Formats: sequence, structure tokens, C-alpha cells
Amino acid sequence: MAFISAVKSTFLLWVLWVSACGNPSKQKNTVTEQAPEKINADSIQEIVVAANRTTQYIPLLREKKVGVVANQTSVIFKGEAEEPRPHIHLIDSLLVLGVNIGKVFAPEHGFRGKADAGEKVSDGTDTKTGLPIISLYGTNRKPTKEQLKDLDLVLFDIQDVGVRFYTYIATLQLVMEACAENGIPIVVLDRPNPNAHYVDGPTMEKAHTGFLGMTEIPLVYGMTIGEYATMINGEGWLEGGNKADLTVVTLENWDHNSDYSLPIRPSPNLPDDVSINLYPSLGLFEGTNINAGRGTEFQFQRYGAPFLTPEKYDFNYIPTPNFGSKNPKHQGETCYGKDLSQHPKMNKVSLEWVIDAYRNAKDPGKMFNTEGFTKHAGTEKLQKQIEAGLSEEAIKATWQNDLNRFKKLREKYLLYD
Repeated sequence: MAFISAVKSTFLLWVLWVSACGNPSKQKNTVTEQAPEKINADSIQEIVVAANRTTQYIPLLREKKVGVVANQTSVIFKGEAEEPRPHIHLIDSLLVLGVNIGKVFAPEHGFRGKADAGEKVSDGTDTKTGLPIISLYGTNRKPTKEQLKDLDLVLFDIQDVGVRFYTYIATLQLVMEACAENGIPIVVLDRPNPNAHYVDGPTMEKAHTGFLGMTEIPLVYGMTIGEYATMINGEGWLEGGNKADLTVVTLENWDHNSDYSLPIRPSPNLPDDVSINLYPSLGLFEGTNINAGRGTEFQFQRYGAPFLTPEKYDFNYIPTPNFGSKNPKHQGETCYGKDLSQHPKMNKVSLEWVIDAYRNAKDPGKMFNTEGFTKHAGTEKLQKQIEAGLSEEAIKATWQNDLNRFKKLREKYLLYD
């Protein structure tokens, strides 16, 4: 209660004003500082994220005990292009507006977004608000009946980047599943997907589904997290064919071709627009022994390894521990490869760089971590196709039937043009 009293007079009128005014910003492509809370203040888009539309969802939360699924991206923006850009965390906003929050659920990387990829996150207490934090990337990834038993509603607000192996959509599906099983409504606050302008990549095969891909969708699926939630529900993808009592609060002034520069890095190793745009392609290196820029300030903007042939490359770098990567691949070793930090915006998944690395490895047998690569690709075929020497064009031709089927399915669930 002391926290609420301290901030109420400062934020109450401002939060209500934000709800009405939205979050205009201008776009700029820059590398942010290491801290995940760093705001890109130079972005000016007339796009209103659902979290800003408080009049649309606060009435749904009144007189209810609410669980919130959130992380460092769950913020409301004031909209002035200042440095640092004024914002308030969704949790703080809800408390100021008198919402009864029972607990917070945190995805991979934790509530404050500081844990490494794959690093287990423990339950705890938020030092600022005193709220209990339940990790969904620790001992359990799906809220238990016990964790949900005293809640009347769950509110979900996390920034996604539209890539199947980016685990926030798996968390969404498991939270929806738990809510459906326990008769608890779920409200999803939508946010723009910076990779929503295309659909591409291999489709997940049922035999390989898991936390890096729970359903048979392409690598890049071209939907916001709200649209994807409606697809999960509509297609009966929840355990037992259950359907969640789902409400999606939509965006304003956004469509699938809108440029959107994320003002807060969505995870420690996606620092800017270039990383996010290249992530669908360079993220495939996560299932190999190639370093994809972790341990540098250009994560997913470069790749390299000590076992790539030095004579084939005019670029090299040395990964060192840093924010988001305590133990990067090939730490302290010279990695030969390519710098893609100036690469133009992509509208496809590229296999060019994975194929290049395989063909230029001094020992190609060192390239793949087969289990990890299959989990990321969603299929065993891709590794076999690369090892067999198929061209990118030949490999991508084998994706087309699956992509066409998904695009037709996707049309039923699009909430925006």
C-alpha cells in the first residue's frame, strides 16, 4: 500500500491521459545500451499499443483478482519523443488504477528481462511492488492449478518478435491452456510484430514440437501475439481441444506492413531493429556450433567460428561475456565469419548464411548440434538438405505447399490488414 500511495498522485492523471492520447513515436534504427530498460526515444509512430488503451480493458479487471503475465516490455508510453522516453510499467499502472493484482507470471529471461537465453529463472518477489513473481521458465512452464486457484482473470502483455522458436508464444499457449482448464478468462493486450510483413521458413513437424515450437506453424508466421492467440483458440490447439475464454485488446493505427521500431529490447540479445529482422535467419545458428554474435554488442548481426576457414572471410571478432551472454560460444577465441550489421531489411528467411558456414567449415562435422538444430528448424530435413549440398532455392521450394496451407489458415484470424 505504501508503494501505491507514493506513486498515485504522480501517475494517475498521466495514465488516464496516455490512454486517450496513445503513443506517437518516430522510428530510428539504433543499438541500445546494454540495460534492457533502455528506451529508444527517437521513434515516432502513430501506433497505439493495447496497453495504452486502458479504457478498453480496465473495466474487465474491476472487482477481480488478476494475475499478470509480463516482463520488461510490458509498458505504457507517454508518447513524447524525449530522452529517456517517458513510460510506466503495466504493473505500476494497474496498481495506480486500483486493480487487485494477485501475482505476476514471468516468461524466459525473467520479469525484468535480464536472464540469459535458456537460463532458469526462479520464483521470487518484486522488490518494487512486493508482488510475488511466479517463473514460467523454471520448475514449471505452465501455471499450475495451485498457482491459479485464487485468481479471477489473467492479463497477458508481452512483446513478441514473430519467430516460432522465440519462446513467448509457447508461454502464451501454455497460459491459455491452464486458464481453459481452470475456467479462468484471459485477456491479451496486443503489440506490433516487427516481423509481421511476411510468412516463411520450414513448418514445424508434429514429431519435433516442444517449447521451441508447440504447433505446426512456419518459422515466421506473420501474426501479432493477439492474432496468434485467436488462432490457438480457434484451431483447438490447447490440450484436450479446450478453448480459453479469450479477449484480445487490439492495436490502433497498425497493419502488417507498418514499420515499428521496438522501444525496449524484447530480450537481452535482441538490441535493435537489425537484430530483430535478421533473427529468423541467424537464429538457426542457435542449433549449431557457430556463434551468432552473442558475447558482442551486435547479437544476431554477425556470425563466425574458429573452425571456419579464415581465408574465406575478411571479418573476425572475439566473443566475450556481456549482458545477456555469460558464456558465449567460442568465448575468447577468434571467430571468422561475416558482419551483417548493415544488411538491408529482410522480408524472407535466408539460408544463405547457414549454407555458407557449412560449406566453409574446415571440418563440416563440427557445424551442427543435430538435436538443437532440429528443434529450431522444426524438421530433420533441413540439416540433411544442407549436408547434401542442395541450394537455398531448392530447399525453399520444398516449403511452399506447407506455407500456402498456413497462409490460407492464417487469413481467418487476422485482426489487421
